[in-house]
This record gives sequence, structure tokens and C-alpha cells, in this order.
Amino acid sequence: MSRSNGVSEVKLLDVGRWSESDLFDDRERTALAYAEAMTISGSGVDDGLFDRVHDTFTEEQIVELTCTVAFENFLSKFHRALRIEAQGFCAVRPLIADERVVDRSDGDVPTA
Repeated sequence: MSRSNGVSEVKLLDVGRWSESDLFDDRERTALAYAEAMTISGSGVDDGLFDRVHDTFTEEQIVELTCTVAFENFLSKFHRALRIEAQGFCAVRPLIADERVVDRSDGDVPTA
């Protein structure tokens, strides 16, 4: 997900609440649920989610999604262990609750 792929700033900022947000379609929710299940330690991809992923994506897409999530998880652990701080390439500030209902599809993000 990125602005260069046509994803709005508001949608990117709402990723943290993807399961409650009306900005994500069923396909995106499936991918995000899968990524979350892969990422949370002690969790896993249960049979229902596994079936949903296979009903939603092709084998090639599943491999690509799984690889991407696993690689990002690897980088997170790697950077944390080496005390590598974020470089600011993806600086995102949290939205306050009432900003979420405002249509900002033009990419304009309100300032605090």
C-alpha cells in the first residue's frame, strides 16, 4: 500500500484500524488479517483465515504476500536488535478520531 499506487493518505493513516474502517474492501481486509496473524507473536493463521486467503488470492499472490510480510517482519526484528532507528521514509502521524470521517481523498492531510 502506498500513495504511488493510488492509495489515499487517509487510507494509509487508517491502516492501524483496518478491521473497523470502512475504507478497506474485503480483499484488503483478508490481506491485512493475514499479515496481522503472521506478525503477532504467539498467533498464527487459523484454518478459517487460511481458507479465506486461498479463496481470495491466487497461489502466486499468496506467495508474494507471504514473502512480503515475512520480509517486513524480519526487517523489524533485525533493525530492533541492531538498534537501527526509523529513517523517516514513512513518517505517519496518527489521526485524531474526528479527522477520520473527513474525506481527504485529494491527499490533503490536516495539521495538528
